[in-house]
Amino acid sequence: MNYKTLKIILILFCANSFAFSQSKLLIPMESSGQSNHLKAYGIAYRHLLEGKELDWLLNYRGGSFMFDYSSKLVDECKSKDVTFELLDGTESARVYADVKDENNNMDLVRLEKVAKIAVYVPPNALPWDDAVQLVLDYAEIPYQKMWDEEVLTGKLKGVDWIHLHHEDFTGQYGKFFANYGASAWYITQKAVNEEMAKKMGFSKVSKLKLAVVQKLKEYISNGGFLFTMCSATDTYDIALACSNTDICDVMYDGDPFDPDANSKLDYSECLALENFKIELNPYVYKYSTIDITQDLLSIGKYNDYFKLIDFSAKLDPVPSMLTQCHTALISGFMGQTSGFRKEFLKSSVVIMGMNEGLPLVKYIHGNYGKGTFTFFGGHDPEDYAHLVGAPATDLNLHPNSPGYRLILNNILFPAAKKKKLKT
Repeated sequence: MNYKTLKIILILFCANSFAFSQSKLLIPMESSGQSNHLKAYGIAYRHLLEGKELDWLLNYRGGSFMFDYSSKLVDECKSKDVTFELLDGTESARVYADVKDENNNMDLVRLEKVAKIAVYVPPNALPWDDAVQLVLDYAEIPYQKMWDEEVLTGKLKGVDWIHLHHEDFTGQYGKFFANYGASAWYITQKAVNEEMAKKMGFSKVSKLKLAVVQKLKEYISNGGFLFTMCSATDTYDIALACSNTDICDVMYDGDPFDPDANSKLDYSECLALENFKIELNPYVYKYSTIDITQDLLSIGKYNDYFKLIDFSAKLDPVPSMLTQCHTALISGFMGQTSGFRKEFLKSSVVIMGMNEGLPLVKYIHGNYGKGTFTFFGGHDPEDYAHLVGAPATDLNLHPNSPGYRLILNNILFPAAKKKKLKT
């Protein structure tokens, strides 16, 4: 090889190396441009876990992710069947210019610090019976499990974000007594909870659960991020409102409920809800006037949907992050608590998704102290009714699920640059 040829090769190599040093890897998130939306979040989370940063491009092609180029990222995207694009310096500069343009409802949020994730879940819960655990496992996002003892003995310290498994914090075991009171799983659930209450020094399960929600409220106030679904949404606030009365009947705690309970509710203790009334009949499968499940039964599965609210990405970055999706209209799904009647929401709560025609609210967010809470009604975004004993949802069949994607938005949200969160 002569000197001239070697020089040309070296020039091309240096130019190529410079181009790659300036290039970006874009994971597009629009409807038709991404083969696996859910796995993309796992790639973003693990990237943060390695101490690296990335940019979340709000409202750009469905809320895309932009990374500095690396061959490792390319290999991971290929192995997870996640669609990606390589952009040179000019192309990436054009993308950033579009996102920052004041005429476009887009913005850039730098994700810089990975959130430590925990799931509050009882030890006897089936591992596939919770949508959040399902999608965390599918996206390969690590998390720790904790329950009442861990919450009450200070193990929340160091946890940035916690999800509450579909718990009934009122101490009524999901109000399943009428239909499942003789079932082995119900008897086991009751025994496990009563044993924990005794261990932690409480005379009733309802008192144990009240202590748990109060500790979690303190956690939020100190800067924690709380995410709940299904019955862990309204029963959380119901438990707080009922701190001065008893709503549990004999089969739940050994003594009758207070017949005047509804006149003793303290809504000032609640995070999101107010002015509701408790369903005191233990044989009625309903906690209070909050839930919308009966309304959904009347309109039917094919008329059940909710629409995501369109926020200003530059002015309202937090709800914009939490509503990033490849579709604005999402099929509904039921649960022990399927959603919330708008009339019972506190004025401070931000509505992020609802059926405006009814109106029924599905997805809400709010601030408390230094932290935040997000309530998402329904049990499983890809299993409309989710009956007791139903088989696990196979997310390999739903890699582009918009409902599951909303859950994962909440996982990445705490990683946003704190200055951005305060705007």
